[in-house]
Amino acid sequence: MVNNWGSVVFIWVSSIMCLICVSLGYNPVDDYLIDCGSSTNKSVGDRVFVADQFYFNLLSTPHITFANASSSPNSSAYDPSLFQTARIFNETSYYSFSVNKPGRHWIRLYFFPFMFRNYNLSTAKFSVSAQNFTLINEYQPKVDPEVKEYSFNVTSDKLVLSFTPFANSFAFVNALEVFSLPDELIPPGAPTIGSQGKYQNLGKHALETVERLNMGNQTVSPLNDTLWRLWEADGKYLKHSNVQKFVSNVRAVNFTKGKLTENIAPSSVYGTATILNSDPDPQTNANVTWLFDVDPGFEYLVRFHFCDILPRPAAKFFFNVYIGSSAVVQYLDLLNRTSDVGVPYFMDVITRVSVSRMLNVSIGPSNNLLYPNAILNGLEIMKISNSMDSLDVSDSASSKSSKTKIILIAGLAAVFFIIIVLAVVIFLLCRRRRLADLNHWNEGDTIYTAGSKFSNGTLMFSTSKFGYRFPFVAIQEATDNFSESLVLGVGGFGKVYKGVLRDETKVAVKRGTSQSQGIAEFQTEIEMLSQFRHRHLVSLIGYCDERNEMIIIYEFMENGTLKDHLYGSDHPCLSWRQRLEICIGAAKGLHYLHTGSTRSIIHRDVKSANILLDENFMAKVADFGLSKTGPEIDQSHVSTAVKGSFGYLDPEYLIRQQLTEKSDVYSFGVVMFEVLCGRPVIDPSLPREKVNLVEWALKSQRRGQLEEIVDPLLEGQIKPDSLNKFGEIAEKCLAERGVDRPSMGDVLWNLEFALQLQGNEGRSSHNGNIIEKFCRANSFETDVSAAQVSMGDLAGVSMSKVFAQMVKEEMSIRDK
Repeated sequence: MVNNWGSVVFIWVSSIMCLICVSLGYNPVDDYLIDCGSSTNKSVGDRVFVADQFYFNLLSTPHITFANASSSPNSSAYDPSLFQTARIFNETSYYSFSVNKPGRHWIRLYFFPFMFRNYNLSTAKFSVSAQNFTLINEYQPKVDPEVKEYSFNVTSDKLVLSFTPFANSFAFVNALEVFSLPDELIPPGAPTIGSQGKYQNLGKHALETVERLNMGNQTVSPLNDTLWRLWEADGKYLKHSNVQKFVSNVRAVNFTKGKLTENIAPSSVYGTATILNSDPDPQTNANVTWLFDVDPGFEYLVRFHFCDILPRPAAKFFFNVYIGSSAVVQYLDLLNRTSDVGVPYFMDVITRVSVSRMLNVSIGPSNNLLYPNAILNGLEIMKISNSMDSLDVSDSASSKSSKTKIILIAGLAAVFFIIIVLAVVIFLLCRRRRLADLNHWNEGDTIYTAGSKFSNGTLMFSTSKFGYRFPFVAIQEATDNFSESLVLGVGGFGKVYKGVLRDETKVAVKRGTSQSQGIAEFQTEIEMLSQFRHRHLVSLIGYCDERNEMIIIYEFMENGTLKDHLYGSDHPCLSWRQRLEICIGAAKGLHYLHTGSTRSIIHRDVKSANILLDENFMAKVADFGLSKTGPEIDQSHVSTAVKGSFGYLDPEYLIRQQLTEKSDVYSFGVVMFEVLCGRPVIDPSLPREKVNLVEWALKSQRRGQLEEIVDPLLEGQIKPDSLNKFGEIAEKCLAERGVDRPSMGDVLWNLEFALQLQGNEGRSSHNGNIIEKFCRANSFETDVSAAQVSMGDLAGVSMSKVFAQMVKEEMSIRDK
């Protein structure tokens, strides 16, 4: 009875929405509705499809054929009268539409094959293109009515739509729509899953609507949509039928409190939802999954529509969103995104489908929640045009004559053979040269190429798996026998030296100690650095494990650490724009670690001393000795002993010993305030209320007085909007609970937005010439020597000893 009443309410509200659409519908600047092959106009709702004989000036065709169906299609969510006539093209024909408003336009093409005299429209084979985009290639119509929907940017005052029949065939179309879209409907870009925060530029691409679903298993007809879209019921796409419930609460939808309009999606979409059914098992970890058949070899824009319409306990609920096995967002809190219940919200991401024809979308509960739930109100999947400006899968494997194929295959085989021969020759020459170079090393030095052993007999790494193993004598030569004058820095693992290889390549050489903990860090760092390659992660060049040595060789970073450019040295001071760009670079590196593989990588030691700067001040994350593989997809955290650097440690990780990607987010938030204030994280020389940077900065941020703690050397450089956005995301990173912190992808997006808000002021030239101010040397350093050394690595050090050391330092300062 309840379900029936819900259906009645939905139909009643939908009817009202239909009337609203009639009176308040979207009025496009450019609007062409053509009933092809018809001699009379047709009214569909509040729209009029004009007979194309009245649009004769738009069409260029050498031959005109009108066709009429003897009967209407059996079933269609669109008005069946639009499928009863058709225009047939025996040769290439063009529609040319005048465009008054450049920008993204929609094209809808209506197809329904029927018999007309000597024409059997089901045998048609043709292509359709618009501007420079191929919309359909080698198209053969289905038996049932079909509406294909495309959008793309129009930059000129003309939009040309062409129909090209194949040889001995013809083309046809029953009806078509061309109209301009609201500016807010399609964003200029969207983040790509697993591509380190990369934003795809959608402006240069065409889109094809593949799926548009209304969750809650209710169909929304074009008459109930301001943009005349069809929203299919989601029930037939569900992978399982027993893990979800359909709910409806249209009255809870509130557009006035948010920034969206019904042009994004109507109330009838946001007012229904498919949710996780946790009633049988309140502790369920099941996901609600939808399966879609898509064309491989394309990228897809996936839009998730959310609206919190659920009555539930006062406690918040969080949930995860997935595409395939990749997490789009974890611990999604709709209330945090929208600030109130019933406010619509949508999220765009781009994913690539390479081989499989199946695209899976899932929602599921976040772990360790008292009330597990998940919700999705609507979903849109749009195919993105490929590098050939095509939306048709056949263009990735266009048919050619058998002779052309044979020539192409033979040519490729010949080229492939030549490449193999050249590769073998180059390999032999390089090997010969390498052996010749090695002969120059001291005769007494042994080089292990198949693997090396420590004194305990443990086999380390094979050369083939982890890159080039350097002989110890080569490293001695590169560092002038580890000269103290070449020391770049000292960390918990050991000293870092500047080195120069025989080919004049500058390198950084990290030489560790032989402690058991050092061996573990050595192995971890080599594994991590050899596993990943990213422009914002320091690159591994090689390593050496001869003579029980633990040496890692990686690329030399000309400008040292971010920390050195903030305080405690005489380096030139970084401008605000440079600091933002450095934060963005580091965020990209961390985002790649978190999302660049099936299992995320948690850095676990994010700090300003581990962010290095190259000659152009581009940031790269370094020091992966403490890194840890993240949790499995069905787990919320990794339980592990606490390691990291004091002042940067996630308090939740410190207390619970439960490590997540959000632990890196917390540490990065500390770095952000360090960048803004230009001072150490812990400075016992300052007054008590300023000793802890995080506490001091958060108090100022929450009072709305963040400008009071900005590095004095940045005075007059920061625009207020940029500062506010920077402080806002830093505060979110430092939330006490990990679930309340943003992902690194969200942090990256907000930092890039802060950079946009800053505008072109203080734009760095990337040539090393920055403003003529210098960081205050030792201005924040305490006179107590113990304080200078106790704030470094805490890997393996008990927290009780750390706090005891802090008390000791504070007492020493008071005594002075």
